[in-house]
Amino acid sequence: MIRTVESEQHVSAPVLAAYSYCEAVTGQQARNFAYGIRLLPTPKRRAMSALYAFSRRVDDIGDGALAPDVKSVRLEETRALLARVRAGSVDEDDTDPVAVALAHTAEAFPVPLGGLDELIDGVLMDVRGATYETWDDLKVYCRCVAGAIGRLSLGVFGTEPGARGAERAPEYADTLGLALQLTNILRDVREDAAGGRTYLPADDLAKFGCSAGFDGPNPPEGSDFAGLVHFEVRRARTLFAEGYRLLPMLDRRSGACVAAMAGIYRRLLDRIEREPEAVLRGRVSLPGREKAYVAVRGLSGLDARHVSRRAVRRRA
Repeated sequence: MIRTVESEQHVSAPVLAAYSYCEAVTGQQARNFAYGIRLLPTPKRRAMSALYAFSRRVDDIGDGALAPDVKSVRLEETRALLARVRAGSVDEDDTDPVAVALAHTAEAFPVPLGGLDELIDGVLMDVRGATYETWDDLKVYCRCVAGAIGRLSLGVFGTEPGARGAERAPEYADTLGLALQLTNILRDVREDAAGGRTYLPADDLAKFGCSAGFDGPNPPEGSDFAGLVHFEVRRARTLFAEGYRLLPMLDRRSGACVAAMAGIYRRLLDRIEREPEAVLRGRVSLPGREKAYVAVRGLSGLDARHVSRRAVRRRA
């Protein structure tokens, strides 16, 4: 069982200010993520915003316009900051609010900070222009940039006392991260191509005649782009089905948060499946009212109960 903190002692003004900064970053930069963590109690919501703000800093370095060697230096500087957090050497009056908030989170919750090292490793793969021949290759990257975030989040959420199979919760959190990242890759295929990045496995691209890449609003001539998208959608759905086994292990509000975030991405996947070429014309997104419906569904526990019933049927 993974325990976590449900209530908090007095939080000092400098730490509260640091958390406020992280929550502002989260609200501005991650609408889907921010939507989900609204469902959490205050201590967990703050902790998740601290994890996001640090992760956002790492991602921004990787996505920025600096030269690759400068990016590598900045990422290693960020790793050094993480080492300070891990060593407990960040004071409340430190000038870096993200470091202050993350240090408090690491004291309050059993978050595996090594996951943030993995995130840095994954972004370094981007900086070095890594490409992926097979799904097994891509999984390594996805586990660094998304699976690790799932495991970090589980450190904040914790698992319910007596939850069946809780020892596998980190595995399910990791798998759910993979599902979200593969959905992101499908959604952003045109945007990534414009930035010179290709994430989908080369053998999948070749299988569907898409090795020429995606540099315009239309698929490569003679390709089966819809076939490629549907193939990857099926892979993502399998990952979601496995990762959703985490939900019954969480308390109601943590489960609602996960169900809301994952539910938004599953609905994005539905849209992409219905109209594959839409991802070549612009970013596919959900309207606010649909996100609200997903959040209500998550808070009601419908997704968690559905997963529980399916698990019981499998055991029978």
